[in-house]
Amino acid sequence: MTSDVPSDRELLPQHQRREQIRRLVDERGFVRVSELREAFGMSGVTARADLDALETAGLVHRVHGGAVPALAPGSTPAADTEASFEESLGASVIPKQQIGALAASLVVSGQSLILDVGTTTLAIARALLARTELTDVVVITNGLSIALELEPAIPRFTVIVTGGSLRPLQHSLVEPLAATVLSQVHADLAFIGCNGVDAAGGVTNINLPEAGVKTLMLQAATRAIVVADGSKLGRVHLGRVGPLESFDSLLTDAAAHPDALARLREAGLTVLQGE
Repeated sequence: MTSDVPSDRELLPQHQRREQIRRLVDERGFVRVSELREAFGMSGVTARADLDALETAGLVHRVHGGAVPALAPGSTPAADTEASFEESLGASVIPKQQIGALAASLVVSGQSLILDVGTTTLAIARALLARTELTDVVVITNGLSIALELEPAIPRFTVIVTGGSLRPLQHSLVEPLAATVLSQVHADLAFIGCNGVDAAGGVTNINLPEAGVKTLMLQAATRAIVVADGSKLGRVHLGRVGPLESFDSLLTDAAAHPDALARLREAGLTVLQGE
């Protein structure tokens, strides 16, 4: 009987293999252990050992399920450096759970939702999944991780994926083709993530293609709600999603700074905080 598990036979020499892995991580922004197994014909144990060795050498940064490029020694992330989905999963966990629970509490059976890509919106998906009394909910998303998270809720939920070009860093679908679905639907609620919410700058995002899809989501919903933990308040980034007046409200966490919240309220935005 044969096994489907790679046996590590006839692998490239270790130094060559690890150099190719490093280049692959740099090129793609995020590489999974499973992808390395397939690409190099090795076991998961060897793939993880290679990534661990590269991290020790300061050449990659290990995250859940794989690795992302490492920062240069002594450097700090730039304000507009986009973290991978896996890196973001480990940040602000409690605030995201608070936002997720608050967002899910606003949903009733029979509604249609747009659920943007991101780890905050993933927390919303998990909170929706936990509400077993919800039925006949339609969720439209451009996030592959969110679609998979909601799969156990089918057939209580209908899950629609927008389609489009795949961005591996966020497992998101963007143009071309994302607009094709979003232009043909109208949802009751859109939960839209971002990298910045500012009284003057509005709602913004680091990545331009994703910012463009978020704007399409904004236009395709009766009510658009921006979801952002306190670390994103007062920040402005490259891609503008929309002005504050385009959003019905902001959902944020209990620890968000009062001064930042006051400025947003003064600008006319309704602010709801999780508990």
